[in-house]
Amino acid sequence: MSDRLTHFDAEGRALMVDVGDKPVTARTASASAHVVMLPETLARVTEGTAKKGDVLGVARLAGIMAAKKCSDLIPLCHPLPITKVAVDLQPDPDLPGVRITAEVRTTGQTGVEMEALTAASVAALTVYDMLKAVEKSMEIGGIAVLHKEGGKSGTYRREDAQ
Repeated sequence: MSDRLTHFDAEGRALMVDVGDKPVTARTASASAHVVMLPETLARVTEGTAKKGDVLGVARLAGIMAAKKCSDLIPLCHPLPITKVAVDLQPDPDLPGVRITAEVRTTGQTGVEMEALTAASVAALTVYDMLKAVEKSMEIGGIAVLHKEGGKSGTYRREDAQ
């Protein structure tokens, strides 16, 4: 692990990293999030009775759209030609709540970890938005990179990731 933070110059000013000399490679990243809620709220999701409609479908689309807008949201992210975004939302009665995973792919000069994290986060926020009328005490958590592949740093897999 490097001690150097790449988004700062020698004087400590924020900068966008120059990736122009890096080779173009296939890159993949996946991230997670979850939304904890009351069992009664989860029942509205699984039974399709939430007033705003298809909670999981809307959250999936929101996550996909968010990955595509990552560089508009995170100041030093590079705009990337994303080749795939997949967002999976699974009801989990043991949580109780919804578990979210997002996978993003590109062929480029920098990785897509931020895009995967953004997709998972916005999907979780959308679940909250869709259900907040019935439960304001929901909790969003578990936002983490699960896996990344490609580039100079190689492959990373979170130890507790399945």
